[in-house]
Amino acid sequence: MTRTYTLKRRAEQQAETRRRIVEAAVDLHGSIGPALTTISMVAERAGVQRHTLYAHFPDERSLFLACSGLAFERDPLPDAEAWRAIKPPRERLRVGLRAIYDWYERNAELAACVLRDAEYHALTKEMVVMRIEPHMAAYHQVLGATLSRKQQVLLQLALSFFTWRTLVRENGLKQDAAVETMVQAIDRTE
Repeated sequence: MTRTYTLKRRAEQQAETRRRIVEAAVDLHGSIGPALTTISMVAERAGVQRHTLYAHFPDERSLFLACSGLAFERDPLPDAEAWRAIKPPRERLRVGLRAIYDWYERNAELAACVLRDAEYHALTKEMVVMRIEPHMAAYHQVLGATLSRKQQVLLQLALSFFTWRTLVRENGLKQDAAVETMVQAIDRTE
């Protein structure tokens, strides 16, 4: 009986240690960015030794997979399939952009660091390609189905985190105004 309890307690402690390590990585990726985050920094933030971190994550890629997995588990990107039922294309675009912009608002610091680092850091780029690009492709497909080529280019601009940041964070537009600005720009282009 004691052995079963001890094994269960040990498994719980290992799961807790793993969780602390992943949360430390998410915190660092959202503050200084994945490219500048070192294994030593994650271990220190998690309160573990490097060898303990490596026991849970044998390489940086396995840590990045767990980190990005936790971030998207906590707050998944919006599901484009839900928007297919909205028949007027303009309303579908409005609803979709609003959901995406709300996600950007909730995840602004982490998204800014990750997307910045993906420009030059191969492992970060790999995670973006794996975790974000399939959603972006679905957004283009669902929101851009009836758009002209020029409108699809504007849709790509509207879907960009950096466009949202320019409109909302740098120029002070409210979410609804930012969405409406992009919907009108797309709608008025032929």
